[in-house]
Amino acid sequence: MDFGLVLQTDPPAARVVSLMKRAERNGFTHGWTFDSAVLWQEPFVIHSQILANTTRLKVGPMVTNPATRTLEVTASTFATLNDMFGNRTICGIGRGDSAMRVAGRNPTTLVRLGEAIRVIRALARGEAADLGDGTEVRLPWVGPGAELPVWTAAYGPRALKLTGEEADGFILQLADLYLTEYMVRAVRDAAAAAGRDPAEVTVCVAAPAYVTADDSPGALAHAREQCRWFGGMVGNHVADLVARYGADGDVVPRELTDYVRTRQGYDYAHHGRSGNPDTRFVPDEIVDRFCLIGPAERHVEKLNALRALGVDQFALYAMHDAREAVIDAYGSQVIPAVRDRGSARR
Repeated sequence: MDFGLVLQTDPPAARVVSLMKRAERNGFTHGWTFDSAVLWQEPFVIHSQILANTTRLKVGPMVTNPATRTLEVTASTFATLNDMFGNRTICGIGRGDSAMRVAGRNPTTLVRLGEAIRVIRALARGEAADLGDGTEVRLPWVGPGAELPVWTAAYGPRALKLTGEEADGFILQLADLYLTEYMVRAVRDAAAAAGRDPAEVTVCVAAPAYVTADDSPGALAHAREQCRWFGGMVGNHVADLVARYGADGDVVPRELTDYVRTRQGYDYAHHGRSGNPDTRFVPDEIVDRFCLIGPAERHVEKLNALRALGVDQFALYAMHDAREAVIDAYGSQVIPAVRDRGSARR
């Protein structure tokens, strides 16, 4: 299993770069950032500095979208970074939540997302692509050997189907074991139905992780409060699914939808931050299911369970008051234990 670190690009950018360097020293292989132009600093500028200050880390947005930049601009950005640093980027992409809604716009359609997957990947490889209006273009300066994996964030049935049919990877932003199994199966079934090898779709689970010294009630309560924001962020997507499909469990599992019944709104000014006042509706049970909380051995146990479900990477959201401590704890206690167990099984 690979490990990634997910950060917001809050100023100063040097702080983000420093944390990514720390992550690489601790055995992390991927560095991810949010992409919301109004809320945070421009991620791709910071990605260039992360790449310049690390040697192996692969970077990408978690996630960009097809609307805030045109497809050829996004492809050119990735291709430029890859030309400079050697195919060390991944395009994480979705319909757009905070980036669109904070600017008063709705997320894009899945049709547009599918077009974006195909066009961005092709252009970044130096291939020709139709921009959607009959205009075919290519980036003539992209050299041979250029690659760009495109990983799609998804929850709903149509998005999961699209991921299996088109994407190189699947980003699932929660670490609940039942829902992971359910959604990974949906993606793999869609890949097989499309004539693809399901194993070709990389699975990345992304969620907050908070390592505590023990499992005392006080330690766990503090960790939950630091990570409760995540249930609110996921709740934005779940609310969209409920509006489209209903909450009776026929299309979307009730294990995902039940907890948003008391959700009353959301202010993106607090998006992805601990202490978010709009996430009081998120119960402790959801925090425990969606996140990784407790002593290091609990993290190892859950990560091994996720790996058994087909998860290839765990991307750790570190938007809490113990970023350095958790990165270091993963480097010293969690990552070696997970990787050692994987080696023993082989």
